[in-house]
Amino acid sequence: MKRHESADDMKKELDILLSKLNALEIIAADEFQKGTVKVLRRLVEGQMHSINEFEHLKKALDLITLELFDVKNKIRS
Repeated sequence: MKRHESADDMKKELDILLSKLNALEIIAADEFQKGTVKVLRRLVEGQMHSINEFEHLKKALDLITLELFDVKNKIRS
């Protein structure tokens, strides 16, 4: 079973995709191709944003967990 990629690896891969999409937009011959590239770019940017938000949520969850342990320890003391 394949391991899940790290957030940094996914960001790198998405950044490479954005670079390729920029190149495709430059050589696009008609409006349909340019429109398709714009849609793909928005999807990739949205995925990057989702990864960033997920990292923020993980950090927030870690902070909440630490606070819960602090409260638990204070109650026991």
